[in-house]
Amino acid sequence: MVQIFTAIFAVFFFEAACHPFNVQPNYKDVLRLSLLFYEAQRSGRLPVDNRIPWRGDSALDDKGTNGEDLTGGYYDAGDFVKFSFPMAFTTTTLAWGVLDYENAYKSADQYHHVLTALKWATDYFLKSHVSPYELYGQVGDFSIDHKYWGRPEELNMTRPAYKIDTKHPGADLAGEVSAALSSTALVFKNIQKDYYNLAIKHAQELYTFAVNYPGFYHEAIPGAKTFYQSTGFGDELTWAAIWLYKATLDKKYLQDAELFYMNFKLKGRPNEFYHTNKAAGIQVLLAEVTGKPEYINAVETFCNYSIYQQKRTPNGLVYIDKVGTLSHAANVAFLCLQAAALNISTSTYINFAREQLAYILTTTGRSFVVGYGENYPKKPHHSASSCPAKPSPCGWEAYKSKDPNPQILYGALVSGPDQNDYYEDVRDEFLYNEVTLDYNAGFQSAVAGLIHYENE
Repeated sequence: MVQIFTAIFAVFFFEAACHPFNVQPNYKDVLRLSLLFYEAQRSGRLPVDNRIPWRGDSALDDKGTNGEDLTGGYYDAGDFVKFSFPMAFTTTTLAWGVLDYENAYKSADQYHHVLTALKWATDYFLKSHVSPYELYGQVGDFSIDHKYWGRPEELNMTRPAYKIDTKHPGADLAGEVSAALSSTALVFKNIQKDYYNLAIKHAQELYTFAVNYPGFYHEAIPGAKTFYQSTGFGDELTWAAIWLYKATLDKKYLQDAELFYMNFKLKGRPNEFYHTNKAAGIQVLLAEVTGKPEYINAVETFCNYSIYQQKRTPNGLVYIDKVGTLSHAANVAFLCLQAAALNISTSTYINFAREQLAYILTTTGRSFVVGYGENYPKKPHHSASSCPAKPSPCGWEAYKSKDPNPQILYGALVSGPDQNDYYEDVRDEFLYNEVTLDYNAGFQSAVAGLIHYENE
C-alpha cells in the first residue's frame, strides 16, 4: 500500500509540473549564468578577464586588526559585507557539485569558470586564517554598510574586521571554513597539487581549532548574531570531519564524524539543508562513504518526507521558509539527486528535482533567475546592479526608483514567492527579491546534477 501511495504522489507531482509553460529549461545556460552571478559578487582586485563590465576593483583596503591583507572573497548579498560563514557553506556546496558532476560543467564549457569561482573564495579563506588558532570571519559592519546604497567601487566607509581566536572561539565558523577548504582541495587534487596541499594544511589546522575550542562564532562576532547566527556547532564539526576524510582518506576523520554524528544527535530527520543546519547533507555523505544502512535509511527518510509530506505551495514548490524560499527547495533537490546516486528511488528523486527546478525556471510562466527565461526579475535587491552606468552618480535614488535595475545581475536566484505562490518584483522587498551567495549554491549544484543525468 505504501508503495502504491508513493507512486501515485510521484506521478501527481511530476504531472503537476507539466504546466503549459513547462518548456524544457536550458540547464547549461542556467549554469553559465549562475557563475556570472558569483563574478558580480567579487570583492578585491578583479582579474584582467573580468566578465562583468559594470564591476571594477573594490574594497582594496580591507585589512585585519594587525594589518593583514583581507582583500578578495565575495560580497554576501546586495550589500558589501563579507560574511565567511555563509560564504564557506556556499563554497562547500559548490565544490560538492563539481566533484560529483564534473562532466556537467565540462559539457557546459563552464569547468574553468567554476574552478575560478571556488578558488576566489578559498584564496580569501587562506588569507583570513592568519594563524592556526586565528580566523577572520567578517569584514565590514552591517549597520554602517546599510547606510550606503551605491557601487562597491565607491565605498568610502570604515570596514572593520572581526575574528575568532582561542579567547573568542567559534567552532561553527572554523569547521565551516575547514570544510570549504577540504572540499575545494579535493577538486584541485589532480589539477594543482601544491594548492591541494596548502588548502588541506589549513583545513586540518582549522579542524583542530574547532575541536579544541568549542563555541559559537556569533558570540565573538556580534554582527553575525543578527544575520547569520549559528544554531549549533555539532553539525559543522561533523561536516568538517567528513570532508577532511573525503579529501585525505585518513580514517581518524571518519571515526570523528561518526562519533560527532551520535554525540550531537544528528540522526533525526532534518527539515532542511541550509547553512544553519547541515545534518541532511552529513547523512548523505556518511551514506556515500560508509554504505551503512542507518545512513542510507536516514537519507531516504529525509527525501521521502520532503517529497510527500513537506508543505507545498499550491503550484507544487516545496515550502520550508519565507526567507530564501527557492533556495530551500533547490537545496533539497540537490540532496535528493545525491540520494539518487545511492540507488535510492532514483527515478522518483530525479523527477522531483526536475519538478522543483522547473518551478524556478519555467512552470509558473516566469523565471526566478535574473536574466534567464521569460519574465525574469528586473529589480533584485542588489545595490551595485541598481546603479546607472558610470559616470552617472548612484545613491538612494536608485534604490527608490521604480525602473528595472540598469545593470542585469545575470544568474542571481531571488528569494522567491510566499507560501501561496505570490511574488512581487520589487527592489525594496527582500523577502521576494533578496539575492545571496548561498541562495545560488545548492541551486547551481542541482542544475549541474540534472545536466549530469541528462548526459548519462
